[in-house]
Amino acid sequence: MEELIKRILSFRDQRDWKQFHTPENLSKSIMIEAAELLENFQWDNNFDKEKVMEELADIMIYCVLMADSVNVDIIKIMEDKLRKNSEKYPIEKAKGNSRKYTEF
Repeated sequence: MEELIKRILSFRDQRDWKQFHTPENLSKSIMIEAAELLENFQWDNNFDKEKVMEELADIMIYCVLMADSVNVDIIKIMEDKLRKNSEKYPIEKAKGNSRKYTEF
């Protein structure tokens, strides 16, 4: 994962795009790409897997760039959030259950 993050940042830096990657612009870009992902499911559940993969990749790349922009370790924050979610959603209460943790 760390090597992939380095490649993403290098791709950006080689093109001198960091100047455009403010948290505001990256937040907008994440939302735009998420809407493009959702568009694949607009009318039914018959989707083009290749298009879905491309949009999902765009979202994840922008998330890496966002983490860099706000100077956080993306791996650490995902690990921290997973730990918090494990506490909120213990297996014995959450397994097979779609309710929010506040409803347990």
